[in-house]
Amino acid sequence: MTRQTKAQAMVQAIADDIVHGRYLPGTPLDETSLAAAYGVSRTPTREALRQLEAIGLVEGRARRGAVVADVGERQLDEMFAVMAELEALCARWSALQMTAMERRTLQAIHDESAAFVAAGDRASYVEANVRFHEAIYAGAHNGFLAEMAQSVRQRLAPFRRAQFETLGRLAKSHFEHGRVTLAIQRGDAERAARDMRAHLAIVRDQVDAVTKVAEVIAPI
Repeated sequence: MTRQTKAQAMVQAIADDIVHGRYLPGTPLDETSLAAAYGVSRTPTREALRQLEAIGLVEGRARRGAVVADVGERQLDEMFAVMAELEALCARWSALQMTAMERRTLQAIHDESAAFVAAGDRASYVEANVRFHEAIYAGAHNGFLAEMAQSVRQRLAPFRRAQFETLGRLAKSHFEHGRVTLAIQRGDAERAARDMRAHLAIVRDQVDAVTKVAEVIAPI
């Protein structure tokens, strides 16, 4: 597993707090307070806030510092719609263009993920999930498409990670991946695209299941 830097760990922790409603839209994010809360210096804190601003979860305001951005349902719908089409295109082209080695790698990642599902190892599955999707981006053999897919994925990463908190989601995600994998292995481009698009639609629904609960229990 890749070792995170302090800034990366902070990005994930703060992003999770935002997604789960522990930091509400408009909440000031003071560097000094955050550094003390996470036990780090202001340098990784500043870098974490910069990265969070880059993915749209934080807004930097002149002379007022950083605040939590308001990411509404419509914006999420729009981003997931784009993500679904980008990944569907990656899956379609991967079905046609993946090399034999790339197909074996994709299958190996999928097979490895089954053990994480059986063990209930969410952290390892989340990491394998990223590798699975990135293997499909690469398998499309279009650098610009892969770059776009990776960029949108980065924006949605905190929300996509949250989906795995719903009951039974690891097994269901693995099943959905299995359908995409089979279509790619068979060279069925249309089926691969359709199954990937359906997978992302389910992910969007699961994100709602998490964030709606967060809205109910969020501090007033």
